[in-house]
Amino acid sequence: MQVRWIPGQGYWANAYICGEVLIDAGVTPMQVEAYASEITTIVLTHCHYDHIAHAHHIATMCDADVFIHEAAEPPLTNKRAETTCSALFGERSPVVPLTGTLKDGDIIGGLKVIHTPGHTPGCICLWDAEGKNLISGDTVFADGGVGRTDFPGGSQEDLIHSLDRLATYDVQKIWPGHGMPVPENGFRHIEASRRMAGYY
Repeated sequence: MQVRWIPGQGYWANAYICGEVLIDAGVTPMQVEAYASEITTIVLTHCHYDHIAHAHHIATMCDADVFIHEAAEPPLTNKRAETTCSALFGERSPVVPLTGTLKDGDIIGGLKVIHTPGHTPGCICLWDAEGKNLISGDTVFADGGVGRTDFPGGSQEDLIHSLDRLATYDVQKIWPGHGMPVPENGFRHIEASRRMAGYY
């Protein structure tokens, strides 16, 4: 499966297009507009503001359904600024028009949902087995980077378990929530992340 990268600017998260699926919606609608006719579904990797800020506008523009992991739904429904981290951006929690929720093992747009709590309770990665692509949200980054666990709901122990799960996949390419994608040997970056997160 082809993965198209829409780079986030500054603190804003990257977004990716896989087939008819847009993953994360922190980028501006203008950055997505050229692909609007192709997108039918938006999947949010977790509930933090830099990944969800423009979900409403992009969903309206694309006439797309919006999904997030079931553990991430309450912060969005309750608009709790502390769990969406919107206050860090000087904003209120945005309205996100959820169509439904996802759970571990679901398939959406040909991508497998892997529940990877740690950065938040509702973090997910998306796995393209054929292309060995991992869209990793804020669970794992390049060069051993991992998502912070000091935000509300974060758990270092959960993150280590999530990295252990990801290590069982033959990951070649990593498409992270922030920073540069990893074009090959992604499994090595996951191993480095396990060490950085405290796994020995």
